[in-house]
Amino acid sequence: MATPTIVPVPTKINTLDKWNDFILTPEFKTIQEFFGVHLVRWFNKNGRDLPWRHTRDPYKILLSEIMLQQTQVDRVIGFFHRFIEQIPDFATLAIAKEETVIELWGGLGYYNRARNLQKTAQIITNEYKGQFPTNHSEILALPGIGEYTAGAVMSFALNIRSPLVDTNVERVYGRLLLQDIKLPISAAEKSKIFWLIAEQLLPQEEYWEFNQGIMDFGAVLCKLPNPDCNKCPFSSFCRYYHRRSLSRFF
Repeated sequence: MATPTIVPVPTKINTLDKWNDFILTPEFKTIQEFFGVHLVRWFNKNGRDLPWRHTRDPYKILLSEIMLQQTQVDRVIGFFHRFIEQIPDFATLAIAKEETVIELWGGLGYYNRARNLQKTAQIITNEYKGQFPTNHSEILALPGIGEYTAGAVMSFALNIRSPLVDTNVERVYGRLLLQDIKLPISAAEKSKIFWLIAEQLLPQEEYWEFNQGIMDFGAVLCKLPNPDCNKCPFSSFCRYYHRRSLSRFF
C-alpha cells in the first residue's frame, strides 16, 4: 500500500458539530483507512501476550477488565491466574463466600470492584441463566460496569463491534488528532468527541485486533511520559509530533 498524503486535522475542527461534519470529508476518510490498517499491522507485530487474550470467555474477559481498573497490567496477571484457578466461572463466583472473593482480591485494593463483580455473577446466573447478555443497555445495567468495560466485553468476548475509550485511548487520539486544538470547556462534549472519533476509526472487521492494538499502542509506544515518536507509523499527520518537531526551532 502506497503511503497517502495525510495532513493533520485543522485547528478549526474544535467542536462536536464540526467533528460530525469533518468525519464525512475525504481528508478524514484517508486518516480512517490508513490508521485502521496500520494499527492492526502494528498490533500483530508488537502486541503484548496477555493471558486474557487467549480466551473469548465473557467471565474471564470481564474479570480481567475489572482487575485492570486502577491497576497496572503486570500486577494484574498473577491475581488473574490465582482468581480463575479458585473461581473459574460466573456460577462459582455467584455462590462463593464474600470473604473468599475478597481474600483472592487481596492486594489489588478497591474492593468494591470485587463485590460488584460478584453481584454481576449472581445476576447473570439467576436472571440470565448463566448467559452473559449481549444487549448494550443490559450490560451497562450490571453493577460496576461503565461504557468502556461494556464495550471491552462486547468486543473481546462477544464478537460485537464496539468502540472503546479509556485514558490510553484518549491520550492517543488527543495527541494524534486534537493536540493544541481548543476544545469545548464542557467535559461531556469533549467525551462525545472522543467517542465519535473512536466509533469512526474502528473498522468494520478486525475490531478485536484494532481495540487490543489501541490499548497497547497507548501503553507501549504513545505512552505517558516520553512517547516513542520515532517508531510511530502515524507521525506524518500527528499534531503532537508536528508541535514537538517545530518546538526544536524555537
